[in-house]
Amino acid sequence: MDQLMMFDDPRIRGNLLPFTFTRPVAAIRIGILTIGEKWQEHLQASQVGYLTQEYLQGKFPPVPGPSLYINGALCPTGELLEAVGALKENESLWHQETLLATFLEKPEQFQPDHLPSKKKVVFEKDIRILGRNWQIFQWNGNEIRQDFDLLTRRRVSWGTDDPHTHLYREPDIFIEKGAKIRAAVLNATNGPIYIGKNTEIMEGSLVRGPFALCEGATLAMGAKIRENTTIGPGCKVGGEVSNVVFMGNSNKAHDGYMGNSVVGEWCNFGANTVVSNLKNNHMPVKVWDYTKGGFSDTGLQFCGSMIADHVKLGIGTTLNTGTVIGVGSNLFGEGFPRKFVSSFAWGGAAGFSTFKLMRFEETAQKAMAFKGKEFDDKERAILQRVFELTRPYRIWDKEF
Repeated sequence: MDQLMMFDDPRIRGNLLPFTFTRPVAAIRIGILTIGEKWQEHLQASQVGYLTQEYLQGKFPPVPGPSLYINGALCPTGELLEAVGALKENESLWHQETLLATFLEKPEQFQPDHLPSKKKVVFEKDIRILGRNWQIFQWNGNEIRQDFDLLTRRRVSWGTDDPHTHLYREPDIFIEKGAKIRAAVLNATNGPIYIGKNTEIMEGSLVRGPFALCEGATLAMGAKIRENTTIGPGCKVGGEVSNVVFMGNSNKAHDGYMGNSVVGEWCNFGANTVVSNLKNNHMPVKVWDYTKGGFSDTGLQFCGSMIADHVKLGIGTTLNTGTVIGVGSNLFGEGFPRKFVSSFAWGGAAGFSTFKLMRFEETAQKAMAFKGKEFDDKERAILQRVFELTRPYRIWDKEF
């Protein structure tokens, strides 16, 4: 099938907030690629569209005409790709009660619980379907390995000509054209390392795989990057980082520890920002669950923070284990802020007010311009809608 439509499963999308406030499920980056990009690469599709919330469709449009519809939370595997490849136009592929894939002529026909005249084909083997936001970092190492094999198969690394850079297990290190590496140590003993196009690894950086540095991203001087970390396109990251996914265009350029976390786009972390990933009593971590309006147990001993798009953290900000921060928040000051910070919050441990939409848009426009991107009407419309959707969470606002 030449066209793909990645659809949001309504039973899953809410579990992936706050990241799905501003993107379809399939636009989440896990491993090297987003889920949509994985399927496009595997199936060699010319176009990928999204069936998602109406307010997101301007930026993430559907594709017209007949398409193969794939669950946007579904990560491809070899056996699953075979099952999808064998699927006929009058069939739909299911795993238990979850629709995985089907063919449709147009988006109006999509009703996941009632597809028109479709024979149900059951996929009985294990699937990897993203159902919780912490699984983004939890599964990231495995997805880096899968994407590494996909992107580097039958290709030759450009390598590095820097005599002061040391590569351990060089066959598992792939360096794209235009990457600049100086006086760094890249250790792929425990997993592959992917260095994307036009990236830069500055002097003194220490990297352990599995690791991905996506196109146009930078590792700052002296960065210490541990396993299972992805630094998305356009990011600049330094300090000590362990098992973190940066989706793209975010900056954590200075010292400070961050572990077992997920960071959206257009975020900025002030110097010495620290993100805890382990409770003092070593008990499992709970995080805010938008679907239940309370905290849910992750079952994980190590779990840092879920940080949505356009979040700004001031110098020396400290985040407690399992903190969730909504879209467009600006945090600063001493002490730990609460473990659930709603979208467009302004403040910190001492309390919050609302980050007024006009002032937020000014900040967002400058942050995007800094990386050569435009804060256009599509972006503005999405964030204005998120501001309204998240208004009930801002309990300090005098309007409530």
